[in-house]
Amino acid sequence: MEKPLVGRMPNDDPESRETLIDQPNGYAKILIERSVYSQKNFDENYVPGYRPNPSVKEKLQQKCMHCRCSGDCWKNFILTVFPFINILKNYHIKQDLPGDLISGLTVGIMHLPQGMAYGMLTGLPPVYGLYSSFFPVILYFFFGSSRHISVGTFAVACLMVGSTVQKGVAAYKIAHPITPVLQDTNVSSNSSLLLDGRDEQYVHVQLAYAMSVSFVAGIVQLLLGIARMGFVTVYLSDALISGFTTGAACHVFTSQIKHVFSIKTERYSGAFKLVKTYIEFFGKIPTTNSVTLIASVVCMFILYMVSTYINANPKLKPKMKMPVPIELIVVLLGTVISYFVQLNSKYGVVIVGDIPTGLPVPAANQFTVITDVISDGIALAIVIFAISVSMAKILAKNYDYEIDANQELVAFGICNILSSFFSSYATSASLSRSLIQERVGGRTQVAGIVSSVLLLIVLLVLGPYFRSLPNCVLAAIIIIALRGMFLQVFDLVNLWKVAKIDFCVWIVAFLGTVLLDVDMGLAVGVIFALLTIICRSQRPYVCVVGQIPDTDIYRDISVYREAKEIEGIKIFRFEHSLFFVNTEHFKTNLFKVTVNPKELKIRRKRALDKQRRKDKKQKTLQTVITLGDSVELQVTGDEMEYVETSIIDLYPSLKTSFHTIILDCSTWSYVDSMGVKVLKSVIADFKDVDIKVYLASCKAGIREMFAVTKFYDQVSRENIFITLHDAVLYAQHVNQSQRQVQNTAQNGITQDLVDTAIEDGHDGIDNMAHVSPNHQTNSNVADA
Repeated sequence: MEKPLVGRMPNDDPESRETLIDQPNGYAKILIERSVYSQKNFDENYVPGYRPNPSVKEKLQQKCMHCRCSGDCWKNFILTVFPFINILKNYHIKQDLPGDLISGLTVGIMHLPQGMAYGMLTGLPPVYGLYSSFFPVILYFFFGSSRHISVGTFAVACLMVGSTVQKGVAAYKIAHPITPVLQDTNVSSNSSLLLDGRDEQYVHVQLAYAMSVSFVAGIVQLLLGIARMGFVTVYLSDALISGFTTGAACHVFTSQIKHVFSIKTERYSGAFKLVKTYIEFFGKIPTTNSVTLIASVVCMFILYMVSTYINANPKLKPKMKMPVPIELIVVLLGTVISYFVQLNSKYGVVIVGDIPTGLPVPAANQFTVITDVISDGIALAIVIFAISVSMAKILAKNYDYEIDANQELVAFGICNILSSFFSSYATSASLSRSLIQERVGGRTQVAGIVSSVLLLIVLLVLGPYFRSLPNCVLAAIIIIALRGMFLQVFDLVNLWKVAKIDFCVWIVAFLGTVLLDVDMGLAVGVIFALLTIICRSQRPYVCVVGQIPDTDIYRDISVYREAKEIEGIKIFRFEHSLFFVNTEHFKTNLFKVTVNPKELKIRRKRALDKQRRKDKKQKTLQTVITLGDSVELQVTGDEMEYVETSIIDLYPSLKTSFHTIILDCSTWSYVDSMGVKVLKSVIADFKDVDIKVYLASCKAGIREMFAVTKFYDQVSRENIFITLHDAVLYAQHVNQSQRQVQNTAQNGITQDLVDTAIEDGHDGIDNMAHVSPNHQTNSNVADA
């Protein structure tokens, strides 16, 4: 049989034409006349070029070729590494400086109470929070690409550092049950800064773990930045970050609630530490210091009322040049009242204690436990980067400039590495301070320099004046600052409506963080989020596609009622790339919406075998065909194929309603080697039962994969089409041609049978004079 032409159908105009016709209803009508193209013919007519796909070696060579020590190259490199140069070049003193001064002073005022309060979360004295609000801010000015975020202490980062410190001290106490020997420190000997009844002899162990994990986090961030891996945050979805930070807020709240009641509890670590803490906490409720509790409640009430009804009031915001620095006011009032009323000596209220003046001397002898905190440092680095870059991008979008994620990695890496030599623990962008810095008019990171100057004055001169500040005041500031994180719970309502999988990611990240620990919760959340990706990849949506009548548009028949299946053709769409994870799902659903070719082949074979067993005593298969009333004819080897077709036609269970399957590959981004293997197998299985399989809309990368895996050795290139419509038209044309051939062959076989009957002298020959080509034949083959 001669194969029909592909690429140009009979009687087609060799030239493509497209006509746009205006319609009275306002719509336009497109009339397109062109050839039907398989991918092979299309590529022959329109020769494609080669897609650039350089190897790793070639990429390195290209990088080396472009890496020349020209003036422009050095200039671009310096401007990339030091973004502040561009900022200062475009700095307008009259326009930018007033806003930076006001925002810098405002944020600096916030740094003071928040630095001391968040310092408590790390298990270190509050003064280390002030160090961490000073050094990193200056360094970020030189290396950061965001103009608006406020770098410094942040609850989640401080909590993760505190978790590492807590585990480290617990392990140290087990290994060294005897009082450890103290090393030199830059904390004054008369300092009474330690909180929670913590032994002063362990402060150096705490400092070693805090600085070591911060140093490791900085190294990880710097390496990721140099390797241009700023894309790692794509694996931390908004739902994951929201659930994780809300769970971390629960840990922060738990660490501070004991200061509100002035209850001393053990510092638990590991899984279910919150449960253990609250069991002990509620057991010690009778030991509550009533004065501490009253002071905490009053402070929280003042903080909440001012922050909610004044600073966040939409009617008052436009009238206020800067928000009321209520945290600083509460700290000052708390310090003054505590000093004059003598809350510590008379009522047992725990106070901050001595705060040494001056700046810490840089030291490297505290990085003694780096090997013990590598995993914690990696987790800390990723969380800090994810939170900071997310905040930076939000603010940058408002001012129409871009954030360089790779440069942010470098910036935070340098901040955390260098600052750790000056007794500063890991820092990140603060959500609340960043929003305040932007809202009160901050234009650039010059605001950070202004806030650092204010903190420097505190560290050099004013530090000792905060000696009488009660711990419960700092705890109240932290608890009220957590309100925004706890409100993220309401994200669940929208997530449930929009994306239930994201809802599950949020729940798992939250519960993992709350029930296990901060670092374990992050790991559980990331793993679960990746599993959801795998599950969605493993079981993507599949559907049967139909044609919108009188168009070349094809849509899901379960979604569009007007879309109708084409007679004799099944169009199958698998809405994902085909690779090893989902090949079984692809195969199962393809067989479900079409037919299992292996089972169909077995059923047909059984039917033929049953017929052969009936005639096994004969040397040739004898089939009785009744023509007219009394003619019986024998069919021998040459007519066997026709007889098998007749058997299939007689029994619906052996027939299919379609002759062609078209795979819509438009949704496939890639196919791996196992996907190619499954395609070969499926096409071969359907070929065994006389069902053709065509592929449509294969992307160039997929076709390249077919060539590499020798797919075309088994499947003709002419079975791949540039569009669904091309595949459909070709399938209809081939089927029509094959019907004509079959009818001709059927008529020829019938005529041969008639001639045989005449030779054998059978009666009734006159009844065959006018046998119609479409005349139905009857066979005595039993049902399979």
